[in-house]
Amino acid sequence: MSTTVKMPLLGESIIEGTVARWLKAPGDAVTRLEPLLEVSTDKIDTEVPAPVDGLLLRILVPEGETVDIGTILAYIGEAGEALPTDAPETVSGTASAPTSKERIADQPANPAAEEPQSIRARSKPFGREFVSPVVARIAAEHQIDVAAITGTGLGGRVTKKDILAYIQMRASQEPTAPKGKPPLPKASLEISGRSAVEDEYEGILTPLTTMRRAIAQHMVQSKATSAHVTTVFEADMTAVVRHRQAHKDAYAQKGVRLTFSAYFASAIVYALQQVPQINSRLTDDGILTHRRVHLGIAVSLDDGGLIVPVIRDADEMSLRGLARAINNLADRARSGKLSPDDLVGGTFTFTNHGVGGSLIGTPIINQPQSGILGAGAIVKRVVVQSATASLLPSADDVLAIRPISYLSFSFDHRLLDGSTADRFVATIKARLESWPELE
Repeated sequence: MSTTVKMPLLGESIIEGTVARWLKAPGDAVTRLEPLLEVSTDKIDTEVPAPVDGLLLRILVPEGETVDIGTILAYIGEAGEALPTDAPETVSGTASAPTSKERIADQPANPAAEEPQSIRARSKPFGREFVSPVVARIAAEHQIDVAAITGTGLGGRVTKKDILAYIQMRASQEPTAPKGKPPLPKASLEISGRSAVEDEYEGILTPLTTMRRAIAQHMVQSKATSAHVTTVFEADMTAVVRHRQAHKDAYAQKGVRLTFSAYFASAIVYALQQVPQINSRLTDDGILTHRRVHLGIAVSLDDGGLIVPVIRDADEMSLRGLARAINNLADRARSGKLSPDDLVGGTFTFTNHGVGGSLIGTPIINQPQSGILGAGAIVKRVVVQSATASLLPSADDVLAIRPISYLSFSFDHRLLDGSTADRFVATIKARLESWPELE
């Protein structure tokens, strides 16, 4: 009996995924847990393994197609095995992709003439006919005819690696202009990849990636769902800076990078324990307060995307444990090695937008959590220090230079009121400013 391969659930709130690339063709043998295809969502790009041993009998969803979670992507079975009577040809109505041998043996001399028009109208490009948005954009930018490139992808498809290698090869073969003279004029090339938008605005149009498009949708959805309010505090980071300076070498000897994010995370976890109303979410039945703290850490990717892996049971970790966990998640996120389980179950989110130099931010809530805390860059500032609580000028007032960070807490006003939110951030501030007393 054949086995179905379905679009897996790759994260909390994910409802669909895009087939980025098939790693096997129909007729190929597959081994259980061997990578079968690559799937892309707004949160993660990952490989989907084969669930069983056997032959890939039929692909139902072609590359580039976006389908709902649970949709059947393919069938795996034994050679000659009949598929279920209700099995579709493809989810989108296109013919299943043939093997490379079938494509050669069955190809007519004039495919367009012999193939019925009704089938041609609904067929989707495959092999060399399929050009991904990334390849199309690169081809347009460099004025390249994709047909001139030898493809190494499935069915002869031209991959990003192929077109970049072609560009490098072409550049190495171009003649170099003599010194003091203008460069040799290039031959006129057809710019068939340009769009009307590019022509109108005289720019380069970059298609949205699956991740970027979904991030945009989720951010708009979050703003429409929650009553966003942001409160801002400033924290004197002198104690933290001194502690890090004294301990970072010892941490490094144990293979741990002691970043400021670890201190912020530790202070947040402590504050969530002191003000548990923050560690909650709104449900149809009321406000659900979580007993455990699973801290999401926003990580910016090299391609401009953003991903939020989760540190589970962060409330049970020391500063060193949090530092190690943050290092591990960030490294795996940027190398594409996160698993779907790394992205689900977060109860609160932290974003260190200060690493890019940002001072104050108004982060958007990671639904369905109650809030998100952002930390700005740590910058030396002149502050007034006084021995009294009076706001009037005093001879005891002194000016001091201190490393300061602004803490921005965006919260859902449906769950939390301002006094509770301010108490939470004040707890974080106090924790950071008294760090030497903790060890």
